[in-house]
Amino acid sequence: MLAGLDYAVLGATVSRAEPAYVAILAAATALEQLVRAWKWRQILLPLHPVGTPRLFGAIMAGYLANFLVPLGVSPFIRSWLVARLESIRMSAVLAGVAIDRSIDGLVFGALVLGVVILGAIPDPSGDVRAVLVAGGAASLVLIGLAVALMWRHKRQMGMEVGWLLSLAGRLPHRLRVRTRALLISFADGIVWPRQGWRRAGIVAAAVAAKLIAAAHLLWAGLAFDTVLTPGAYLVLLAMLGFLAILTHLARVPGGFIVGGVYALGLFGVGAEVAVLMMGTLVATSMAVIGVTGAWALWRHGIALAELKAREVRSDGTA
Repeated sequence: MLAGLDYAVLGATVSRAEPAYVAILAAATALEQLVRAWKWRQILLPLHPVGTPRLFGAIMAGYLANFLVPLGVSPFIRSWLVARLESIRMSAVLAGVAIDRSIDGLVFGALVLGVVILGAIPDPSGDVRAVLVAGGAASLVLIGLAVALMWRHKRQMGMEVGWLLSLAGRLPHRLRVRTRALLISFADGIVWPRQGWRRAGIVAAAVAAKLIAAAHLLWAGLAFDTVLTPGAYLVLLAMLGFLAILTHLARVPGGFIVGGVYALGLFGVGAEVAVLMMGTLVATSMAVIGVTGAWALWRHGIALAELKAREVRSDGTA
């Protein structure tokens, strides 16, 4: 797909690029994560009040850790950082991360199915639509099941019953005590705000973050004088969302960019412009994460080496 690029066209397109839109893309990238931080604050509030700026820094530091250790450590790093700064158990914060991710997943699954039903998807073979339907439905079912299991775990810990506690009871004394504390602490972190407006705000923030993410391609396209229909950006968000998951799991270098070029090509975007759009999207995201993540760590006196080699005690504290 990329082998046949016209480098003359590529160079001419780069020369006409509008840096102002790249700056807007960078601001929108930070804004998306700031909205996510506010959402996470509302989820954590029944457990412990944490400021939105601190949570924003933890999120960006977690993403930065994924660059250093590309093994999906972001949820653990952001939980560890908040637990360390707020003097609360990491496992409790990790439960809040699980709820946060679950809300995002449910909103994304619903968005994907909505796009399939209402959106115009250029798909001559029908494969793209089928994959989106299967992926959206599977996301809703699996994440819904995970949420149900989390709340079941919380109820069981409250009654001090369940197979997890039974298994922990068979461990050596010292390990049994720590494992039991970890299970109970995780259950303590499974919380949901009582106020209706906070609950609605959490869902609204998840939707807003997805819409901001969809607009990233708008700004990347405008940088190279390319504009699509509003519905196209939602379809692309759905496609790129699943693509990001698949390429992360499969560890395919450059797979996200190649897949993005294919997706943009379905909407008539030339390969050269598509490569530049995807490259700008990825490079801008990495730059924003690098700067803000490093700033958050520096602000709290944490070295990158400590982030990479950090250890968490088995009782779930930082």
